[in-house]
Amino acid sequence: MSVLVLGGAGYIGSHTVYELIDAGRDVVIVDNLLTGFKAAVHPKAKFYEADIRDRKAMDEIFEKENIEGVIHFAACSQVGESMSQPLKYYDNNLYGTMVLLQSMVAHGVDKIVFSSTAATYGEPERVPILESDRTEPTNCYGETKLSMEKMMKWVSHAHGLRFVALRYFNACGAHRSGKIGEAHNPETHLIPLILQVPNGQREKIMVFGDDYATPDGTCIRDYIHVTDLAQAHILALDYLLKGGENNVFNLGNGVGFSVREVVDCARKVTGHPIPEEMAPRRAGDPAQLIASSEKAMKVLGWKPQYNDLETIIATAWEWHRTHPHGFEEV
Repeated sequence: MSVLVLGGAGYIGSHTVYELIDAGRDVVIVDNLLTGFKAAVHPKAKFYEADIRDRKAMDEIFEKENIEGVIHFAACSQVGESMSQPLKYYDNNLYGTMVLLQSMVAHGVDKIVFSSTAATYGEPERVPILESDRTEPTNCYGETKLSMEKMMKWVSHAHGLRFVALRYFNACGAHRSGKIGEAHNPETHLIPLILQVPNGQREKIMVFGDDYATPDGTCIRDYIHVTDLAQAHILALDYLLKGGENNVFNLGNGVGFSVREVVDCARKVTGHPIPEEMAPRRAGDPAQLIASSEKAMKVLGWKPQYNDLETIIATAWEWHRTHPHGFEEV
């Protein structure tokens, strides 16, 4: 039996595949390589270049492979882009998930772990955020992810699908081997953008907004290492395989760091001054997002291993320092 990882050539997907294979699991990857990289695909995984919106391709894969469960990462995920191109997000994220679920139902595959997001909450009612808190996304990306969760709920009612939605916070860091890491084009995530400065790829880091209701005025986020996220997906799949019910879990460290604190930590790790410049706020950015992950720890037995910011940035710096152009050969 194999685990089907959709988006397995992407950032979090590729790290999850590495952890699955280290654990002795058979893995099948589907990725359209829109934002993923062939070089990030684990050599022991079976790879299909296909799009989850292609029902014929998905049906053929489910017919050919013996799939026991699905881990679903295949989605567009840039907040800013989702605000300017909402229909792209509805097409790729929502329509793609609909086609995937149609194929799963048709082939009797009834277990899926879904990569959701803290963006489903919008401006939080309280910090840390609980899974039972109100969900009112402030951007289209978060809206499509929340709609994907609801789609799974109704498919569960109608067809017996069982799902876990993992709402995670700021994924960061890189694999301990240094073989894979974060590579987006364009890059929008804070830590890789900061590390482009000591790598000589930008002169300074832009800080978007210093007038938020936070101690230093900059946004506060909960940063979680990508390998810890990968382990949570595997635990969630095993939970479903053992008969676990539909569930939603937050994944984070439960500690928030401001943009300025992250920049300061990167200066320490890299030994580089890293100049910063203030810029206006971005649309759809909440002031604070910090997770309560107690439920995931209690129910799934999840224990983050890379839970201090310096270690997270050090693994990211090792990757970016040795792969300044990501997976692209220059």
